Amino acid sequence: MIKRNLLYVLTFVALTACSDKKKEEEQASGPYQPNWESMKDHDATAEWFKDAKFGIYAHWGVLSVPAYANDWYARLMHVEGSEENKHHLETYGLPSEFGYHDFVPMFKAENFNAEEWADLYVQAGAKFGGIVAEHHDGWANWDSKINPWNAKSMGPHRDLVGELEKAIHGKGLKFVTSFHMARNLQINKDNPDKWLDDESYFPYNPNMPTSSEDPKLAKLYGNIPKEQFYREWLGQLEEVIDNYSPDLIYFDGKLSKLPDSLKAQFSAYYLNHAAKEGKQVIITHKEGELPKSVSIEDFEKGRANQITKEFWLTDETVSVGSWSYTNDLQLKTANDIVDILADIVSKNGALMLNISPMANGTIPQNQKDILITIGKWLKVNGEAIYGTRTWEVFGEGPTKQEKSGMFLDKLDYTAQDVRYTKKDNVIYAIVLGWPGENTTVTLQSFTKNTLGEKMPQVESVSVLGSNEKIDFNIDNTGLHFITPKQKVDDKAFVLKIVTK
Repeated sequence: MIKRNLLYVLTFVALTACSDKKKEEEQASGPYQPNWESMKDHDATAEWFKDAKFGIYAHWGVLSVPAYANDWYARLMHVEGSEENKHHLETYGLPSEFGYHDFVPMFKAENFNAEEWADLYVQAGAKFGGIVAEHHDGWANWDSKINPWNAKSMGPHRDLVGELEKAIHGKGLKFVTSFHMARNLQINKDNPDKWLDDESYFPYNPNMPTSSEDPKLAKLYGNIPKEQFYREWLGQLEEVIDNYSPDLIYFDGKLSKLPDSLKAQFSAYYLNHAAKEGKQVIITHKEGELPKSVSIEDFEKGRANQITKEFWLTDETVSVGSWSYTNDLQLKTANDIVDILADIVSKNGALMLNISPMANGTIPQNQKDILITIGKWLKVNGEAIYGTRTWEVFGEGPTKQEKSGMFLDKLDYTAQDVRYTKKDNVIYAIVLGWPGENTTVTLQSFTKNTLGEKMPQVESVSVLGSNEKIDFNIDNTGLHFITPKQKVDDKAFVLKIVTK
């Protein structure tokens, strides 16, 4: 045991030295230095991202194996008295005898086919796609030389990130990797009153593997010195950047646990790598945990309530509850997601939709059906989404979002709710429901009271997906049009308004 642990430490030191040298060389050869002042004039929003609007990624890994409750099972199985802990005791036994690490051999990904995933992303109308590279649980889905708990060395014995990157880039999509691992660092193990504080994903418990001092187990459970954690956090990001060149790196919360200098080192490394490759990349943050000069804000399960000057992202999940697969996973409808997408785009944002594959790599048919339905809608109405920009107002209607932020309550939109986008001389009115055939609808935003001197001259009106001629007129109460005699869609439909 002593020899093995010593070998592990020496290997880590050697790898860290190599990583530090590579980092210094990369930074020296690029336009950015590892400080915010050097990056203050960087444009954090890429044009491809402003045009793309819609992407898909997947919460998938060892966290998919228990398939119980939610994606925080790995934490809550260690919280005595929780439903997850009770389930674990009944199903697997004491966590001290069957720990989270014992799920690793059960994650085999035997049905995973990267090409099929990429094909589905394309069929759904996504313009960028990817995977959770590392969740809070310390498991890496790529071939890592730094993190021994990785998909190439254990479990599937496959480079899952690498396979998916090749497939997604091969389809002409941009590639996403998300990192949730900042929360993995245990910071309360010396304070028993705060063991259950979720600032640390795994709660320290002397009677469970989360307290293990074995170097390998301690790494998985985040029970390591913070200086080591910092080095490995940066090193793992550099591995993914160097080996897979992601176009978007998403960060979940708790970057506040990391020093600013470390976050600046990452940002400079990634931006210099992108500059070397001649491409634009996106970094996301939550609640101000990175400067806006290098990143855009993400609203998890939320969004802005008005048009913003700065572009932003919403990450939302296809499910009602867990982000990862569970045996009783409840799902949103395609209609819900189309409405959310339209609302986001009308306010200067983009949507990244999460799916929840099973541990074996199968994407359940009911999730596929939702994605395929969204894709069919986008095939007809995508010109109102892709490549658009905001109009003078984002929308109108009775359904109100009172505040901006994360984790907002569900809104049920109606046929009286409308969202607007614009492209060149065309205004798109996305009506979030079908009001009925041959029915008069009024767009109340088309008045001088609302638009003033920006009131457009309307040349023609049509409905995407319909060949029927659309009669319309404008007066001081708005633009009035009559819907087609044949229903276009049970979901949202789009009025294309060409202006002079």
